[in-house]
Amino acid sequence: MSDQPGSPGFTPTGTIASPADRRRVVFATIVGTTVEWYDFFIYATAVGLVFGQLFFAPLGKNSALIAFATVGVSFLFRPLGAFLAGHFGDKLGRKTVLMWTLILMGAATALIGVLPTYPMIGIAAPVMLVLLRILQGISAGGEWGGAVLMAVEHAPKSRRGAFGASPQIGVPLGLLLASGVMALMTVIAPGEQFLAWGWRIPFLLSVVLILVGYYVRRRVEESPVFTELAERKEKARMPIIQLFREHALLVLIAAFVFAGNNAVGYMTTGGYIQGYATNPEGPLALDRGAVLWAVTGSAVTWLLSTLAAGFLSDRLGRRTTYILGWILQLIGVFALFPLVNTGNIGLLFLGLAILTVGLGFTYGPQAALYAELFPASIRFSGVSISYAIGAILGGAFAPTIATAIVSATGSTGGVTWYLAGMTLLGLLASALLRDRSGIPLGPEHEAEQARSPIHGLAKA
Repeated sequence: MSDQPGSPGFTPTGTIASPADRRRVVFATIVGTTVEWYDFFIYATAVGLVFGQLFFAPLGKNSALIAFATVGVSFLFRPLGAFLAGHFGDKLGRKTVLMWTLILMGAATALIGVLPTYPMIGIAAPVMLVLLRILQGISAGGEWGGAVLMAVEHAPKSRRGAFGASPQIGVPLGLLLASGVMALMTVIAPGEQFLAWGWRIPFLLSVVLILVGYYVRRRVEESPVFTELAERKEKARMPIIQLFREHALLVLIAAFVFAGNNAVGYMTTGGYIQGYATNPEGPLALDRGAVLWAVTGSAVTWLLSTLAAGFLSDRLGRRTTYILGWILQLIGVFALFPLVNTGNIGLLFLGLAILTVGLGFTYGPQAALYAELFPASIRFSGVSISYAIGAILGGAFAPTIATAIVSATGSTGGVTWYLAGMTLLGLLASALLRDRSGIPLGPEHEAEQARSPIHGLAKA
């Protein structure tokens, strides 16, 4: 086996990774991110189905709007998680940060499962719920960057897109698991039983999932890029300050890339479609379980398209794959609500399935794209903070905005144009970036990595 760049066994530090090592890394990133996003999405799913009634109903006719706003509150704290994880990830290592984010997310999720509701303890119930959601936001802000770098920095140069897709599919897998478990609970505990206790089980299940994720992640070696940084004693003293001093515009453009995907994705991961389609006072009033199964099915198409886009980006390049993805996503945006508003479960699933193909193509290459944008010594900070800012600009309040638009206009047409605008923003941001597929990731190539990838700019 050759150790030359581009050969199958080549890693950024020049060491040879065995097939077993690579499989362990891929498996650990998939399991870890799936568990993290299951925890994060189970909250959003519950918001659309029960939290408005159990925690916010006494707040009046805007209880649904307030409940969806709590989904967005967590995003405001993602930058805090990204700043902390970026700082410590660039100084102490990717693996250490990933262990702590997993534990924090799991603890917050399990505690939600035992929270008393508003009728039990009054205003303290929604207050505690929001505080636990904030802890979820901090954890999510730190999780993604570490998982991405563990996958991409272990990968051979020619397969970064494929390796980087492994943490990316944690999102559709987390959605599939969250929706599937909730759908199962509507069967086990139908009607009032679901409101009484059935919704709690998916949150308590997090304890088991966290133990599995922790065990798997402990068995993975530290990223070879960070190991070499530590050996060379080239870790940045203040990585976040260096990031914003030298790459502030790049962080913003990278954030816009993710915002275009995230705003659209949060129609399901943020619980909006679930709440809109099942609202007993809404125009559709569909069966809760049927809608959850449709969302679960669409998570499968999202997973497959995410994987396909990661592999394809190794052949076509990140930028070309993204542009194709934005076109597919725009088609999905315009197809979504006309199909959902038929009130037919089969057509609702079709609308979600079409949408998730575009979502997969604008998410699958993101891990490799982000890792190739930033220098090694500040890479954790760069990818984490760009992702967190993009989440605020994109998905943070997308369900709240959609709810407000429909409330004000009585139509979903405005929501479609809002999502189309976010898609075009992502397309523009992607077009501004040069393709850096295959750029060396090791610390010995920091000078090359530090040159701006933004069209029209060049750093000496």
